[in-house]
Amino acid sequence: MRRIQMAAVIGLLLVLASVGLAAAQSGYQTQFQTAITYQNISTSAAVVTFSFYNEKTASAVVVTRNLNANAGASLAVGSLTGSEALPSNFLGSAILGSSQPVVATLVQLPQPSTGAVRNRPMSNGFSSGSSQVLLATVLKGAFNTNSKFSIQNASDGAVDITVQFFAVGQTSPALTLTESNIPVGAAKYYDMGALSGLPAGFDGSATVTAVRTGTTTPANIVGSVLELQTSGVGVRAFEGVPNTAAANTVYMATALCGLGGQTTAYAVQNTSNSQSAAVTVTYSNGTTQQGTIGAGGKQSFNSCNASGMPQSFSGAATITSNGAPIVVIAKVGGAGRYTAFLGETSGSAKLALPYARWSNTKYDSGQYQRAAIAIQNISNSAVSNVRVRYLNKEGTEVGVHTIASIPALGKANSNATLAGSTTELTEFGNPEANPGGGFGGSVIVEGPTGSQLIAVVRISSNTSTGVVAEDYNGIAIQ
Repeated sequence: MRRIQMAAVIGLLLVLASVGLAAAQSGYQTQFQTAITYQNISTSAAVVTFSFYNEKTASAVVVTRNLNANAGASLAVGSLTGSEALPSNFLGSAILGSSQPVVATLVQLPQPSTGAVRNRPMSNGFSSGSSQVLLATVLKGAFNTNSKFSIQNASDGAVDITVQFFAVGQTSPALTLTESNIPVGAAKYYDMGALSGLPAGFDGSATVTAVRTGTTTPANIVGSVLELQTSGVGVRAFEGVPNTAAANTVYMATALCGLGGQTTAYAVQNTSNSQSAAVTVTYSNGTTQQGTIGAGGKQSFNSCNASGMPQSFSGAATITSNGAPIVVIAKVGGAGRYTAFLGETSGSAKLALPYARWSNTKYDSGQYQRAAIAIQNISNSAVSNVRVRYLNKEGTEVGVHTIASIPALGKANSNATLAGSTTELTEFGNPEANPGGGFGGSVIVEGPTGSQLIAVVRISSNTSTGVVAEDYNGIAIQ
């Protein structure tokens, strides 16, 4: 049985005590419900089991679904009924088990009655955990934003965790918290807006370490982060990074400077407790920027601050550290965007993208979404004939976009309409295109054997106040 850990599953999340007020307008005051998009990446039908755990609760609500080979589907946890229904105001986690290999992406759906948020924060599930999880950005009121993160037990026994918060430029923790006896599959949530131990305006990072309860034996955990604006409607999500994924070279599939008002910033976290990191960000147009990050610290790099960077730049970046290993979170701001995705340390010849949509007819009205895929070649030589396969909800391939060449460390873009002009592609993933109606569409990116590809998917929605978007990472598969 394959397992996917999902650290942040929200039946109806009240992120502030007064959130039920109809006047709520900020991201931090908005309720969310989770939809789990999941994709069968095998050639055989799968039986998929979801086990939902309320916060720090050992017992689970179990839901079972069937999924065709190559197919993608979505489970809206707020719509479950009968014996499958989750408790009111459920806030917790889930484990997805499957008879075949699957991948999953969480989509947090804002509830319109509690705020003006139209963005949908997105983060991936985890196929494994580690004894230490790194959160490269944690905010308490800084940039008018509060973070809320969850840490899920991914071991086979109860765990104790220690959370250390580091302010920007500091090598000693500003606060250390502990939590004991988190049951298997369950999660512990931390809301920075309600955490009295951190000063207002805190801008930093966090390191979370786990052991088996009552011992010093390392235990596996995973983590997810929500960032919510306190005086705006922006929300974004990203995954915690296992310490085993830290590296001296990290690749970023998207880098923007002023493109349509959008700019990328990279939050770089030094994973060492004793060694500094001399960091260089190299953009695909050759511009660079540098900084030194102390042990345990964090620094942000804005792409427009690179010397010689032109406006309206769109490309990719490579971030290196001379010294301690690093992890990186990318954020895109401006023009209504409020997105986040992880830096990658390695690539794959095959990537799965569980959530993809496109609409020519109902995007402008705000009814449907569009997915734009950025694919970076992180090898030192060009790669040819990359195939981007578009699959409907039944797992049937409805079109292929073939990219003739992606240069070394460069990127290329794809969307469903680049694979063809049939209704299955111009309305990809929507009821007008799917057999029998309903939503559901996924993508497989395939390069030649041995190629090293990473991808970021941007899901955009058109709203009455302009376009909003969120990003998630393509998932490497064999």
